[in-house]
Amino acid sequence: MVKLPKSRRHFRMPLTRIVGLGFGAFVAIVLALVLVMSVSANFKNTFSLLNDKAILITRSMENQVRRYLDAVERAVIAIKPYFDNGSLGFDKIDEALENLSVALSSNPVLTVLVVTDLNGERYGVYKAPNGKIWPFTRDNPTSGYEMYVLPELDKDSGPVWGPLISNKFGQFANVSVPLVRDGAKIGTLTAASSLAELGLSIQNLDEGADTTNFIIANGDEVVVHSDMTGFQTGEKPAVELPAKRDALGDPVLATNAKTEAMTTFQKAAKFGIDVASVDAEGEEFIMLSVSVPGYSDQPWIVGEYIRNTSISREVRRLAGSAFVGFAALVVSVLVAVWLGKRVARPLKALAEQSEKVGNLSLSDVEPLPRSRVSELDQVAQAFNSMVEGLRAMNTYVPRSLFIKLMRLGGSSAANAREAELTILFTDIVSFTSLSQNMSAAETARHLNEHFAILVAAVEAEGGTVDKFVGDGMLAFWGAPDERPDHAEAAVRSARHIARALHAANLVASQHGGPQFHVRIGIHTGPAVVGNVGALDRWNYTVVGDTVNITDRLQSLGREIGSEEEIVILASAETVARLPHETDKTAVGSVSLRGRTGALDVWKLDPFATPEHARGTDLESASTSAAE
Repeated sequence: MVKLPKSRRHFRMPLTRIVGLGFGAFVAIVLALVLVMSVSANFKNTFSLLNDKAILITRSMENQVRRYLDAVERAVIAIKPYFDNGSLGFDKIDEALENLSVALSSNPVLTVLVVTDLNGERYGVYKAPNGKIWPFTRDNPTSGYEMYVLPELDKDSGPVWGPLISNKFGQFANVSVPLVRDGAKIGTLTAASSLAELGLSIQNLDEGADTTNFIIANGDEVVVHSDMTGFQTGEKPAVELPAKRDALGDPVLATNAKTEAMTTFQKAAKFGIDVASVDAEGEEFIMLSVSVPGYSDQPWIVGEYIRNTSISREVRRLAGSAFVGFAALVVSVLVAVWLGKRVARPLKALAEQSEKVGNLSLSDVEPLPRSRVSELDQVAQAFNSMVEGLRAMNTYVPRSLFIKLMRLGGSSAANAREAELTILFTDIVSFTSLSQNMSAAETARHLNEHFAILVAAVEAEGGTVDKFVGDGMLAFWGAPDERPDHAEAAVRSARHIARALHAANLVASQHGGPQFHVRIGIHTGPAVVGNVGALDRWNYTVVGDTVNITDRLQSLGREIGSEEEIVILASAETVARLPHETDKTAVGSVSLRGRTGALDVWKLDPFATPEHARGTDLESASTSAAE
């Protein structure tokens, strides 16, 4: 840890003593008031949340009902034109049955389709519970449907929903439309849908043991109930569904018919939702319900009732404790505020500066001041020493790489692995000759300015700088964060370098400074990337034949364009991953030093228009650095 200069000693009080003597004596008093305030706030919040919950729950169930039944209505509307235009009819019963069977099998909400002429003759199709389609003529498929009575329709009538039908096969919602040909009514098309699936979907919205969902239709008949195995009050159903509200045996639904809506739910009332408090079997329940018209001769009632958690009793019990600490509240608050400010001030500064450290913005971190509180003073000194150490370490660890590794899981993301990467190698032509006329300080300054241009270009395209080798740089894309466009990003970065370096050379020529010619090699292929080293000397780097090929490409650039300012050579593996690249010239198959076999090499235009506008910013930054 970096040692900071010591200042003169101050009197310091331990933080434990401040907390024990200061806050400890007042926390119990303050908690009494906080408890009362929280109960009061919870009381208000509960009804606010119940309003929102009433809207959410009832609308969800209403939407479920409407989606289900609207699908039935859309089905008869879609089939009707085929009878109106004569494609289907009573003179083509076999063809009609075949088409109705297809419609029934393709629509999961339909159970029966029936066509009835003006004389009462009918035919249709019925879907059995096992999914098999049964056509029928003259008579209904079973005696269970003999109770069905057609609604009175004229030729201009739209879809008309009839009352729910209940029989031994279940409960059925039904809708009918008139069949009209040449301006005259010729019959009726009726679709019926079993409520079994709708009942299951409503039951699936049940939120647990303290909630019960239900649907009431035909005026006062319960057709769906999510707790038919046992009601919340402990009773068992007296009869099977459907059943009259009073006959079912659910005391909550039976009592609800005699209750009044709660006036504290104006928000829910604006959405057409009724909220009522129900007393049943000595317990309180909150009833949420909404009227859903249009699917029978009487509106459906869709709703849910919830067990009340005795909010009012809790409020009465906790309200008395509010007066116990009221007298001491003023003193407690004043002392707590004073101590809180004194203690929180350095902690707030610590939090602000720690956030900057967390973002690795070490240059923006301000030293924490010394404190008279012993523990806070130790924290300040330790924090300041830590920041100085991190600044020293950050000199050798790339900030962008560190951020990537932390985002991807820390040490696990740095484990060595094989990955497909695109690697970029740069080198300054004849830098040794250029540096012979420079002092050591000038050499370091020019190299630092040059590397600043390279690093900015690499990081602008999300690359990772591996290392600086003499006057060259090794960078790669595709790790630690995987990306499919690593080859394109590397080429864009190389062109950013070319533009920025060209701008820097123009400035250098005006001021008599050295002008650098750079060779860049780019290759794509598999490589080992991750932590490589031993003991406490690890380096996140990339190794493998792909790296060697990239270095050879960079060296080949000295021969391909010996007089050019910037030469970018890329392998065919890299170019193959540049679907939109047009600014390239084939060099041909080249045998690289130290490698068997030839490699197809391409020369890329270093000053082609970049795909991103970030290159302009890099050029401006490099020009300023050179100046």
